[in-house]
Amino acid sequence: MGLRSMRNPYDVLGVAKGANADEVKKAFRKLAKKLHPDQNKNDPKAQEKFSEINTAYEILGDAEKRGQFDRGEIGADGKPRGFEGFGAGGPGGPGGFRRQAGPGGAEHFEFNFGGGGGPFGGAGGGGGFDASDIFSGIFGGGRARGGARGGAAPKGEDFVASALVPLVEAARAGKVTVVMPTGRTLEVKIPKGVEDGQQIRLRGQGQPSPYGGEPGDAIITLKFAPHPLFKVEGRDLRLNLPITLYEAALGGKVDVPTLEGKVELTVPAGSSSGRRLRLRGKGLESATGTRGDLYVTLQIALPEAADPDFDDLMRKWRDQRPYDPRKNLG
Repeated sequence: MGLRSMRNPYDVLGVAKGANADEVKKAFRKLAKKLHPDQNKNDPKAQEKFSEINTAYEILGDAEKRGQFDRGEIGADGKPRGFEGFGAGGPGGPGGFRRQAGPGGAEHFEFNFGGGGGPFGGAGGGGGFDASDIFSGIFGGGRARGGARGGAAPKGEDFVASALVPLVEAARAGKVTVVMPTGRTLEVKIPKGVEDGQQIRLRGQGQPSPYGGEPGDAIITLKFAPHPLFKVEGRDLRLNLPITLYEAALGGKVDVPTLEGKVELTVPAGSSSGRRLRLRGKGLESATGTRGDLYVTLQIALPEAADPDFDDLMRKWRDQRPYDPRKNLG
């Protein structure tokens, strides 16, 4: 049976000839994660595909070898022109990929990137490069998995979810129920000083690992639920407070709701609608313990029910003591 010809390494990795080193590395990482034999156990050609991208990256990931290939000095198998087919891609050879039976019937994969020595082109060879950092980043441990020595099994996928947090619970760092994508519910402790849109990570509450590793995490976005009275602006709260006509004219003390219960506010005599008063420290607490303020905007409310006496009083004011609140509008 004839030897299979090696494809152009640029075509194998799907990069242009002018791609820089970072683009080549990124393309290799993506393919290595997708085509790793451990994740394609039902594909009989997984080993062959994975070996091909390793050989391609051996050339393009090494500046010297890439230059030699571009000048036509070496072929797609990494061998000098005229020596194609001798040891390229074979077990233990340059760009080699070897699958071995281990103790108890387990399997492990080794990769030779042309540097001699260990499976990642370690000490003892020249012209090779170390790709172990790439596999470590992809598979979460030392060397590529599949029984690889010293490598941790990949974690499970993370779950992403969001939860509406009532302002009262946010103010007291209480708890909120989160519904996961699987339908499972979690009771989550709200961090002190939580901010609208803040993300928290719940370790080990994500998708189980299909490879026996640790489960993924749950990443929860906490959003403040709309409140019927208060509007949130950073750590401050705003409230529109209805007052009577006589409270506005004569002043007085009125009860004001806060997230911690009612407090007493003094309305100055002669207050018009739109006047803003501040209650210090009645806003939301920050993570450092400082408190925002509650800003109260006064709104004069007339009696809801018809009152002839009130109407007569207003007519007398209109006829005997008229005034123009819009005189400065031009």
